Amino acid sequence: MTERSLKELQAEVDQYISQFKEGYFSPLSMLARMSEEVGELAREVNHQFGEKPKKPTEEDNSIELELGDILFITICFANSLGIDLTEAHDKIMHKFRTRDANRWTKLNTDNE
Repeated sequence: MTERSLKELQAEVDQYISQFKEGYFSPLSMLARMSEEVGELAREVNHQFGEKPKKPTEEDNSIELELGDILFITICFANSLGIDLTEAHDKIMHKFRTRDANRWTKLNTDNE
């Protein structure tokens, strides 16, 4: 599988959604869907790393697929609002590099 940029992923999702009359859901509906997907991720993480094993009748699922669902709905949300996720990512990384520059202990420093 080839690597793709966020811009390419956004374009691919937009092309997919654009083939349907319904188009993107409303922001409130997408937020609800995103919350649902995060809940499914939480359940999967709890099954794999927590104290709640799956019931024998429960379907196999994976953290990878749940993260994929969250990525898809995040891209849909961004596309519907005209948000460039690469720009959003760059702004967030700037925030972390400046505001949180000294918040965490860096690896391979003499401050240990």
